[in-house]
Amino acid sequence: MHVLLIHQMFIPPDQAGGTRHYEIATRLVERGDRVSVVASDLDYPTNTRYPGCRGLVTRQDVDGVHVFRAYTYPSVHRNHIWRGVSFLSYAATSLLAVFQVKKIDLVMGTTPPIFQAFSAWMVAALRRRPFLLEVRDLWPEFAIDIGLLKNTVLIALLRWLEGFLYARARHIVVNSPAYRGYLLEKGISAEKITVIPNGVDPNMFDPSADGCEIRNQFHLDGKFVVTYAGALGLAQDLGTILRAASRLRDQSDVHFLFVGDGMERGRLEGQARELGLSNITFTGSHPKSQMAGFLAASDACVATLKNIRMFRTTYPNKVFDYMAAARPTILGIDGVIRQVVEAAGGGIFVSPGDDEALAEAVRTLKDNRPMAEAMGRAAREYVVAHFHRDQQAKQFADLVARLTTKGQV
Repeated sequence: MHVLLIHQMFIPPDQAGGTRHYEIATRLVERGDRVSVVASDLDYPTNTRYPGCRGLVTRQDVDGVHVFRAYTYPSVHRNHIWRGVSFLSYAATSLLAVFQVKKIDLVMGTTPPIFQAFSAWMVAALRRRPFLLEVRDLWPEFAIDIGLLKNTVLIALLRWLEGFLYARARHIVVNSPAYRGYLLEKGISAEKITVIPNGVDPNMFDPSADGCEIRNQFHLDGKFVVTYAGALGLAQDLGTILRAASRLRDQSDVHFLFVGDGMERGRLEGQARELGLSNITFTGSHPKSQMAGFLAASDACVATLKNIRMFRTTYPNKVFDYMAAARPTILGIDGVIRQVVEAAGGGIFVSPGDDEALAEAVRTLKDNRPMAEAMGRAAREYVVAHFHRDQQAKQFADLVARLTTKGQV
């Protein structure tokens, strides 16, 4: 099989960000399949071009995956309007890159951003190949709920585009079981939906590692380290973590790490200065291959999202990484991911936005290290059994095989 994926944020482990598609693609290659990816030529955390990228399309193969990097206008971090401009520029140039990919069996588009999924549909229609749509976030519903989208005309247009793509996809993959329910409410037939959840490659993390290099680098010896790893954006509600850190300023042995970057970083650093917090370090973004070291240096990890209805449906990648690293999760997110953490016995749930409860959870884990370590071990055992990337790659390969067999699915 030859699968073409159109995904501007296709990220290998030597770059910062989620590597779900890289991990599945390389497993398909190991099975003897071919995978081509049309991706952006921008490294999104830094808003800089990948080395060697010139002109409209540059080929840069990665571990057997054929990657075609398409020119993207570098305005992703200016504001939300310019972010849209950047996304649209990629959606246009990705169509040019596709001409370099020959003899494909299936075209896969992924959303968000929703524009790239429309490009994937166009390619599938022109090449007369099945169109597989992956829904990673419920767009535009997330943006509406969080308050980023308020223009009624734009909302109507994006909802129309969402419905257009759902109707024309041969099949739809979702990475959270709650998204399946959302699609069923939209009138999509159950037979057209497959859940392949977010997950993790446990081999990327050594649960026995102590992260001494990271601890030395950031002067964390003797500290109880609480790490947030991921995007520093509006949706993540990171002010709650800052307020919890403020409540713990008298605990000299507690330190918070923010590992990542994003549009909110400057505001968060300013807020930390205003609060006079010396128990927080912003490390900037780091490649996925370095996340194992940061999580090994951590005694607990934290994940938060704003307390809005739609965020109860999501499976954040970072939580699966925390669990695979055998670290307890302090979870400020309700919904389906809470069910995972609680089923594993892998952490402590606190109500979203409740900085007092978050601070108390940190105290609880710090004062009971054996309990924290037991939670971490249980978390890893659970994700290895239920969210292993090998299992998900097999699910995906089986689905593609059915889609590319005439008359199936």
